[in-house]
Amino acid sequence: MKLLRHSLVARIIASLLAVSALALVSIVVTMTVASDSRGDAAAINMAGSLRMNTYQIVSALQRYEQQPSETARARVTELAERFEQRLASPELTDALPRAQDHQLQHQHRQLQARWAEELAPQVSLAAAGGNVAPDALRETLDELVAEIDAMVTLLEQNSESKIQLLSALQILFLGLTAVVVVIALYDIRHNLVMPLRHLVVLAREAAHRNFGHRTRLTGNDELALLGRTFDTMAEELGASYAELESRVSSKKAELERSNRAMQVMHDGSRALYGGGNDLCASAAPMLRRLEQLLDIGPIRLSLNDPHDEREIPILATHSARRPEYCRDHDCHACLLDPEPLTLQGTEAGECLLLPVSVGDLMLGTLEVWHPKEAPLTDSVRRLLNALADQLATAVYLQRRIEEQQQVTLMNERTIIARELHDSLAQSLSYLKMQVARLERMQAKGVGPETQAPVFDELRTGLDSAYRQLRELLTTFRLKLEGPGLASALHQTVEEFGERLKAPIDLSVDLPPHLLNPNEEIHVLQVVRESLANVVKHANAHWVAVSVAFRSARLHVTIEDDGVGLEDDSSPPMHYGLVIMRDRAETLGGELTLRNREGGGTRVELVFTPQTARLISQHVGKASVPATLVDPGVDAFATDRHGHRNTAG
Repeated sequence: MKLLRHSLVARIIASLLAVSALALVSIVVTMTVASDSRGDAAAINMAGSLRMNTYQIVSALQRYEQQPSETARARVTELAERFEQRLASPELTDALPRAQDHQLQHQHRQLQARWAEELAPQVSLAAAGGNVAPDALRETLDELVAEIDAMVTLLEQNSESKIQLLSALQILFLGLTAVVVVIALYDIRHNLVMPLRHLVVLAREAAHRNFGHRTRLTGNDELALLGRTFDTMAEELGASYAELESRVSSKKAELERSNRAMQVMHDGSRALYGGGNDLCASAAPMLRRLEQLLDIGPIRLSLNDPHDEREIPILATHSARRPEYCRDHDCHACLLDPEPLTLQGTEAGECLLLPVSVGDLMLGTLEVWHPKEAPLTDSVRRLLNALADQLATAVYLQRRIEEQQQVTLMNERTIIARELHDSLAQSLSYLKMQVARLERMQAKGVGPETQAPVFDELRTGLDSAYRQLRELLTTFRLKLEGPGLASALHQTVEEFGERLKAPIDLSVDLPPHLLNPNEEIHVLQVVRESLANVVKHANAHWVAVSVAFRSARLHVTIEDDGVGLEDDSSPPMHYGLVIMRDRAETLGGELTLRNREGGGTRVELVFTPQTARLISQHVGKASVPATLVDPGVDAFATDRHGHRNTAG
C-alpha cells in the first residue's frame, strides 16, 4: 500500500483522472446552466409582450369609450384574457426560479395580484359599460407596466447571472485544470524525467566501464527504487569488475610465470638430455630458477636403487652439504646458495610429494616444499607434475644409456674376441700343432730334409698370423678413427689403392643406422680380405667396391679385371676364403665367388641386416616418448659367438 501510495504511475493516473474529472464536471455544469438558461429569452419576450398587451388594452379601452360597440368591447375582453393567459403561460412561469422566496417569484405574484385585484376588475367594469374613471384606470395600467418592466429587468438580471455563473465556473475549472496540469508536470519532471536522465547517464557510464557514477535517487516510487537498484548493481558490478580485473591480472601474471617456467624447463631439457650423465649439474640450475619463479623450495630429488630398492638422495636445492652419494666433488651445483634453507617438519611449510616414474616403473620421488600461507595453484601443480615427468624421462634415459654403454662395451669385447678366435687363434692353433709335429719328428730323429717342409709351414703360418694381426689392428683402428661403415670403407679403399698403385671405385648407398657394429665388422673384414686377395693374386688394374641396400637385403660386391680363378671354387688351403664364408654364415647370408664375363673375379656377399632399433627393452609397461630418445642409442646384446640379438 505504501508503494502504491507513492507510485509514480498511480500519481500520473491520478493527475489524468483529475484533469478528466474537472473537464467532465465543467461540461456537466455548463450543460446544467445552459439547460437552466433555456427559456429565459422566451420568458423575457413573454414579459415584454405583457407590457405591449397592457398598452393594447389601454388603446382598446380608449376606442371603446369613444365609440362603444360590441366589437370594441369584445376586443377589450380578448386582450384582457390574452394578458391573463400570457401572465400564467408556461414560457414565463417555467423560467422563474423554483425558490418561492426568490425576487422573481415575488414580482410575478405581485404582478398577478395587481392584475387580478386592481386592473382586471376595472377592465371588466369598463368593458361592461360601468363608470370607471379613465385617469385612475390609466394610472393603474401605468403602474402595471412599471411592474412588468421591473419583472423584465429581473428576468434579464437572472439570465445574466446564469451566464456570469457559467463564466465563473469555466474560469474556476480552467484554473483547477491548470493547477492539476502544473502539479502533474512538476511531478513528471522531478520524479520521471530527471530520474530517467540519471538512469541514462548511469547506463552510459556503465557502458564505458565507469561504475563509480550513482543516481542517488530518493523517494519510494518505481524510478527511485529502480535507481537504488541500479546504484547497488553498479556498486556490485564495480566490485566484480575490479575483482575480475584483479583475477585477470593475477591469471596473466600466473600465465607469464608459467610461460617462463615452461621456458626454463625447455631450456633445462637440453641440459638434461644432452649434458651427459651428470644429472645434478644439469638439473640443479633449472630447479633453482623454478624456485625463484614459482616461489617454492627447497626441492629434493631421491632415486630408488634398482638393486636393493632403497631411496638414495641425489639432489637438493638450498642444501647445506653435498649429497651423501655425490660422484663428482668438483661439482658445486648443490652448494651455490650462500644461505641454505632448512625446514623443521611441517611448521615452516608444506611438502608436495611427486612420483618420479615412467609408466609403472617407479624411479624415485620429488619433494617440493612451499610456505603454508601460499598454497600451490593448479597451474603450478601441473608444472611440477611436468617437471617430475621430465626428470623421470631424463633419469630413465640416463639409466638406459649407462646400460647401453655397458652392453656396447661388452659387445665390442665380444667382437674382438670373435675376430681373434676366427683368425689369429686358429692360426696360432695351427702353428701349435706344427710345433708339436716338429717335436715328435725331432724325438724320432727324423732328418733335416724331412723337417724342412714343417719349417716352411711354420714360416707360412707365422706370416699368415702376423698378417691377420695387422689386419685386425687396422680394422679396429679404422673403426675407432672413423665412425660408421662408410668412413671405414673409404679409408680401406685408400689404403689398398696405394698398395695396388691404381684407384679403387667405391659406391656406398646405405640408410643411416642400418647395421649394428658386429655386422659392420664382418662386412669390413670381407671387403678387406677380398681387396687383399686382389692385391696379392689378381694382378688387376681396376677394382670396384659396391655396398647397396636393395629389397631389404644388403649387397656387397668386390670386382676386379685381374687374372681370375681357374674355376668358381675356392683354392685349396685358402684360409681367407674359408673365414669369409664363415662370416657370411654368421651374418645369415651367402658369399659367392666367381669369374667375371669380361675377365677378373667377382665376390658378392648378400644378407639381411638386423635393423638397429632404439631402446626396445620393456620394463613392465614403461615407455619413453620417442622424441626424447637419442637416435644414436642402440640397445643390443650378443651371444657367446658374437652374434647380435636385439633385447626386444
